[in-house]
Amino acid sequence: MLSQVSKEKIDYELTKYPVEHRQAAVMSALRIVQMEKGWLSKESISEVASYLGIPEIAALEVATFYNMYDLQPVGKYKITVCTNISCMLRDSDVIVEHLQKKLGIGFNEITEDGRFCLKEGECMGTCQGAPLLHINNTKMHEFLTVEKVDDILKELE
Repeated sequence: MLSQVSKEKIDYELTKYPVEHRQAAVMSALRIVQMEKGWLSKESISEVASYLGIPEIAALEVATFYNMYDLQPVGKYKITVCTNISCMLRDSDVIVEHLQKKLGIGFNEITEDGRFCLKEGECMGTCQGAPLLHINNTKMHEFLTVEKVDDILKELE
């Protein structure tokens, strides 16, 4: 069930759109629920659809299309590394290999202590800063080197 806090935040998002276009708030509503719960279960997606008054499939399509939505539990820190062409040309594969070795996990896995999850990301639209990664879909780190990655991981510990 959606919390009162989530409902209030979704209601605020709904003020940005005409009443007849409630579906336009689906991305924001899914983000709000994910931030509260940590991930989006099928039940959560269904609750968002119901609250917005849209077909469940419409919310599910959005949740499954964008990689910023997590459809299963993730670690405390979700590290998403861009592996598209601009980042690949600037050694994102070296960054990925280092993270996998350092954390002992591959893509879509969670460390045993539940702290880290590693995800492969599509283009994040900041090619000039390649290679780059996001932490929890919020904090972006650009111009990565192995040393910078180690510093980022230290900050998270």
